[in-house]
Amino acid sequence: MTKHTAIYIRVSTAQQSTRSQKADLERWVKAQEPDITVNWYSDKVTGKTFDRPGWQKLQTAIDAGQVDKLVVWRLDRLGRTASGLCKLFEDLQSKKVRLVSLKDSIDLGTASGRLIANVLASVAAYETEIRGERVKAGQAAARAAGTTWGGSKKGRLHKVTPEQVKAIVNMKAKGERPTNIARITGLDRTTIYRVLDYVEQGHITIPA
Repeated sequence: MTKHTAIYIRVSTAQQSTRSQKADLERWVKAQEPDITVNWYSDKVTGKTFDRPGWQKLQTAIDAGQVDKLVVWRLDRLGRTASGLCKLFEDLQSKKVRLVSLKDSIDLGTASGRLIANVLASVAAYETEIRGERVKAGQAAARAAGTTWGGSKKGRLHKVTPEQVKAIVNMKAKGERPTNIARITGLDRTTIYRVLDYVEQGHITIPA
């Protein structure tokens, strides 16, 4: 049976783009041996659960012994819970599937690699929890203030709180990339760009 290298891509919402992940992964594929067999799997759904169509298809291939290597852009693309990721690491090891994370430089075949992978899994879970708390706090503050905001001739930014606008502008001023701002705030990159554009054009103002 011929095994293949599985490339897995995930974003959290349908509005987010996989472009940046795919570009780096395509460069990795081109740098490998010419006879490498690659199958691509992707999802546009939260990483809090492994109940995703693309992942389930990939898991079936792994269980069938059809995968010898799993490649991702970053570990948090696999999942956002520490328990789920650690269980996955053990499963991949038991099935002798090598895991490659381009941004994390992880090799589960070594003790140090397994340690780093487990630490990063905990970090991914922590970031998810903190982001959720930050979003809820911002929404609660906006409701308490009883304000609606963000109107413009082009429409309203219904899902963005005043606190998030302030955070987005502050992070941008400090040199953070829109991708990182989106990850920290829990918003998609399109919304980040729209907020920055609206602020620049004066359609919305930065909260004091």
